[in-house]
Amino acid sequence: MTTLPTTSDLSAEVERTLVGVPLAWARALDTGDADVLRSLLADDVVVDLTPATTKIGLEFPVLSGKDTVIANMIGAVGPLDTMHLVGNATYRSHDDGYRIEAYALAQHFLPGEGPDPAAARHALMGNTWTFSVRSTADGLRVTRFEMDCLWMQGDPTVLLAAVN
Repeated sequence: MTTLPTTSDLSAEVERTLVGVPLAWARALDTGDADVLRSLLADDVVVDLTPATTKIGLEFPVLSGKDTVIANMIGAVGPLDTMHLVGNATYRSHDDGYRIEAYALAQHFLPGEGPDPAAARHALMGNTWTFSVRSTADGLRVTRFEMDCLWMQGDPTVLLAAVN
C-alpha cells in the first residue's frame, strides 16, 4: 500500500515557504521576473529539463549555477506569452532538506500572440515539477529543479522561439 507524504515533522514557517516555491517559480517564468527566480535559488542550483525535453524532441542542456539558470530560464520562457498553473503540490523532509513535487499545466504562445484568438501555434504541456530545497544562509533555497512531461499538445518548437 502506498502512503501519502506526511508534513507533520515540518514547522508552519517551513510549510509556508515550501508551498510558495512552485507558485513563485511559475510566476517568475510567466512574468519574466529574474528577481523572483533569483530569490528562490541556491548559488549551486541545478536545473534539469531533459526528462521533459527529450520526450518532446528538443535538446536543452542541464543548467548549473544561479546566474546560468536565471539567464537561460528567463531568456527562454520570459519572452513567450505563458501561463503556468501549479497544483497537487506535496512536500516533505528529504535527505538534508526538503522535496516538493507538483503538477504544472503550462501554456506557451509566441511573444505577443497569447491574447490573439486566431493564434493556433502553441505548446501546452502537462508536467511534473520536482524541487529539492535546503536551508542556506539566505533561507530555504532550491538546489535542484527537474521537470518531466506527462503529455504534450501543439508545437514544441514554440518553446525555442525566444532562444533561436
